[in-house]
Amino acid sequence: MAQKSINVQGLEITIVEQGEGDFISLTDIAKNASDEPRFVIRNWMSTQNTINYLGEWEAIHNEDFNRAGFRTFRDEFFEKPFSLTPVRWVELTNAKGITSKAGRYGGTYAHRDIAVNFCYWMNPIFQIYLIKEFQRLKEEEALRLGESWSIQRTLTKANHYLQTNTVRQHLVPIGQWNTKLEGLYQASEADLLNLIVFGISAKEWRAANPDKKGNIRDHATKLELVVLNNLQAINAMLIEDGMGKNQRADKLLKVATTEMQALLEIKPLDELKKLGG
Repeated sequence: MAQKSINVQGLEITIVEQGEGDFISLTDIAKNASDEPRFVIRNWMSTQNTINYLGEWEAIHNEDFNRAGFRTFRDEFFEKPFSLTPVRWVELTNAKGITSKAGRYGGTYAHRDIAVNFCYWMNPIFQIYLIKEFQRLKEEEALRLGESWSIQRTLTKANHYLQTNTVRQHLVPIGQWNTKLEGLYQASEADLLNLIVFGISAKEWRAANPDKKGNIRDHATKLELVVLNNLQAINAMLIEDGMGKNQRADKLLKVATTEMQALLEIKPLDELKKLGG
């Protein structure tokens, strides 16, 4: 198991490579909080939003995920919330996105998608720095191997499948799955976020940029993609909660505005330039 680390604002964060990809130490990230790391992780895991997120992530990425066990566990948790630990989560659902082990290099690790979600819950500003250092690490690795690696591609995909799967499960009639009609639902939700983050729909962007390759998200700044990635996860959760599109649009706009303002106010100009483009 290959092990490496990144330094995020003076905090050493361990990353290990496993069969499913890069796993980042939640224990190390949680040291940025004032409480004991295991309690910080437990508090994050003991919220309905986190339970929904983890369940959706596993359903998409884990063929061996115990869906029946998860549904039973979720119903019990939502009826009477209880403290959840990483070990118990794995035991109950056969999850693979989070691992927990003892020993010298022990602690709780999570797939990079989940680690970014945890980091956002704990401290959105720290999340920006973590993504920046993770980008640097992956670009250096790719350079040594003569390969290419794109933070844009990673950030765009991190919660993309979470949103599209949630849209299918909760908004699209079963008879319309894998049809052009489902495509309309998916495009509508994608454009909801495009309008909030970029101020323009995918179709409008394409009409204004006929000579550019790719789509609107391929040409976004890293800062925009960080916010977009967060909104995809939040939108999926709001859809799960049964919130209507207009209500979701209002809430998502407030979240995006708050995030952008906070990042612009706190981050130095030169750091923002590094995140842009």
